[in-house]
Amino acid sequence: MLNIVKSETREAMGAAAAAQVAAWLREVLSGQPTANVIFAAAPSQNDFLAALTTDGSIDWPRINGFHMDEYVGLASAAPQLFGNFLKGKLFDKAAFRSVFYIDSQALDPGAECARYAALLRSHPPDLVCMGIGENAHIAFNDPPVADFRDPAWVKIVSLDDVCRQQQVNDGCFARLDDVPEMAITLTIPALVQARFISCVVPGIRKRRAVADTLHAPISENVPSTILRTHPDAILFVDNDSI
Repeated sequence: MLNIVKSETREAMGAAAAAQVAAWLREVLSGQPTANVIFAAAPSQNDFLAALTTDGSIDWPRINGFHMDEYVGLASAAPQLFGNFLKGKLFDKAAFRSVFYIDSQALDPGAECARYAALLRSHPPDLVCMGIGENAHIAFNDPPVADFRDPAWVKIVSLDDVCRQQQVNDGCFARLDDVPEMAITLTIPALVQARFISCVVPGIRKRRAVADTLHAPISENVPSTILRTHPDAILFVDNDSI
């Protein structure tokens, strides 16, 4: 069921994804006063986010923004924090109705998970803008912790070494030892219950993950395979990733 849109370049891929997300937002807002959108924070999303912020058709003052995961243990000013990343790339560039951040500095991460889950339940997501990790994770649902029937919407997870190494590969950290071992993530049920899903996956290092997403058995061993069960998900790829 997973639709695929292939572009020649990362820039064209980002533009295609942004145009589709803008169209979905217009559809959602034609039938309700506000829309709730969850965004991924990663270098793979740069071209998409850049195109999205220049789309004049989006009614940002009617949109509530969320992010899908956050590190535990970094200083509040760390540029690697996903809230800080999205603040610079998106949330400060568009006039959102509201932006809801995961508090990376919360003294009780478990209570922060409950707080953010309550926000999501009171603002049910209409649209998710995600990527896929090198180990086929979505958000920080790595294969060891992914659960298609997770009773929680937000939880604390340990990051596996493949996921942590990807952060080094992406240039976000200098060494593996610098990458946090723990994070807060939205779970797979929280993500896939959204009406629409845009999944932007460029780059040669994602080719195996894309192939597995499309062809591996649907299971938590390849978390992104869950996208093949969603009725309105689109996978945006470039020439390098497929």
